[in-house]
Amino acid sequence: MVTKIRIGALISGGGTNLQAIIDSCESGKICGEIVFVGTDNPDAQGLKRVASRRIPTFVVDYKSAIKNFNNDLNKIELPDDFNINDLLLKYSVFPADADLEKTKKFLTLRAAIEKKLLDEMRPYPFDLLILAGFMRILSPYFIDKINSEPDNFRIMNIHPALLPAFPGLDGYGDTFRYGCKIGGCTVHFIDYGEDSGPIIGQRAFPIQENDTLNTIKKKGLALEWELYPSCIQMFAQNRLQIVKKIFELDSGEKVIRTVVKIKGES
Repeated sequence: MVTKIRIGALISGGGTNLQAIIDSCESGKICGEIVFVGTDNPDAQGLKRVASRRIPTFVVDYKSAIKNFNNDLNKIELPDDFNINDLLLKYSVFPADADLEKTKKFLTLRAAIEKKLLDEMRPYPFDLLILAGFMRILSPYFIDKINSEPDNFRIMNIHPALLPAFPGLDGYGDTFRYGCKIGGCTVHFIDYGEDSGPIIGQRAFPIQENDTLNTIKKKGLALEWELYPSCIQMFAQNRLQIVKKIFELDSGEKVIRTVVKIKGES
């Protein structure tokens, strides 16, 4: 009997990628099962997709928590192992010249909320955590709790652009406004940066002169619903190997990057 991987999911909105993954689990395209669905948004429509399947769900209301903490910073209950200096050393989403006090406040608030998120997840052991339209930045505090072993990446995300181009919230919009002739989507592991983790897979589509932002999004979503399940299945098959590679920049400087090697591919 084949052992199925346990998949946890975090969403913020409609959950169309979650639906594609649920369908793939039920059809056998993914050797896995969804063990929980969590959200930062009490009104997330994606919760309705699992209501009839008896999949556990929970809400950690980020918006209310941030408002509550901002009104009274004394209400912040930080984890016992919280270390702001450690987070500052790892965190690379904000630019190097960002206001230090604002960065400290951001990471402090995030860790306090993420503790609640981790507490909700604790009853449901999982092998892989997927972000299916989860619109919140994860701090190093949360990431290190999931990726507890070096180079053992266990948080997967899908991004609506061909990374490393156009990281951030509006990948398809940025692709369209830049005038690109090709768009696409990327599945990658999460690291401490913004959409900067090791790339697992990508799919591309041509952009025609008569395409609009809406048609580009439709093309991209259709590929997302194929790509994400296939990447999760490779994880389930233990085909994703994390390796270090040396790259030489135009300047002649050599850098070491963490990349994903897919077993069985040349």
